[in-house]
Amino acid sequence: MSSHLFTRRACAALLLALAAPFASAQSGAPSIVMASTTSTEQSGLFSHLLPAFKQATGIDVKVVAVGTGQAIDMARRGDADVLFVHDQPAEEKFVAEGFSPRRYPVMYNDFILVGPKADPAGAKGRDIALALKKLAATNASFVSRGDKSGTHAAELRYWKQAGLESKGSGYRECGCGMGPALNIAAQANSYVLADRGTWLSFKNRGDLAILVEGDQRLFNQYGVMAVSPQKFPHVKAAEAQKFVDWVISPAGQQAISAYKIGGEQLFFPNANK
Repeated sequence: MSSHLFTRRACAALLLALAAPFASAQSGAPSIVMASTTSTEQSGLFSHLLPAFKQATGIDVKVVAVGTGQAIDMARRGDADVLFVHDQPAEEKFVAEGFSPRRYPVMYNDFILVGPKADPAGAKGRDIALALKKLAATNASFVSRGDKSGTHAAELRYWKQAGLESKGSGYRECGCGMGPALNIAAQANSYVLADRGTWLSFKNRGDLAILVEGDQRLFNQYGVMAVSPQKFPHVKAAEAQKFVDWVISPAGQQAISAYKIGGEQLFFPNANK
């Protein structure tokens, strides 16, 4: 290669390197960080919802999907602009402590107890507390998320409502998201509490089936909150509020309602209820 050609290529490369940050800044869309749950992410809801939001507003949303407890902790540190989770008592505390100006209900689905079709513990029915008593009494294999998620918080409430001192020797915590917990349960033929949305999108069911559903205590409400700019001046408050306003608007609520798997609706909008 001639030195002249080499010099031209080197100059071209240098110009591209110098121009790249400017081009990125010029073409980059506004974006926000959303701390949310593994259930909203792994159910596929955000893959359906967020493109519609971007089309309406031009704003990109980067989702960090963890357990609800971790998502709230992330927002408490100012590491997110908006919070979309499902543990109402923890959400109300978050607002009361000044981390968000307001909590908005968005949608709901329900929790279900999943387990082996043969149901060796005899848990099948509509009463979640009674089912857990049977699991404890038979030392049935049970996979708990154990990750301070909204699902884990709900599970612990149900064990408390069952009035049990022991959950049985088959109780195990995985410290993992909903999808991995279902995978472990499918492999071990164990019982597990799941949100219906993730279950409907879960393919590796093995011998598992829904055993307990319909108990009103299994109701699962989701809320959305913009993180307070008074607490964290660096957050993108205006863009975060645009997401909140959109997801509770008729357009956002319709987008939630339209998300189905196999013809079955995963989440039910209730922002105006």
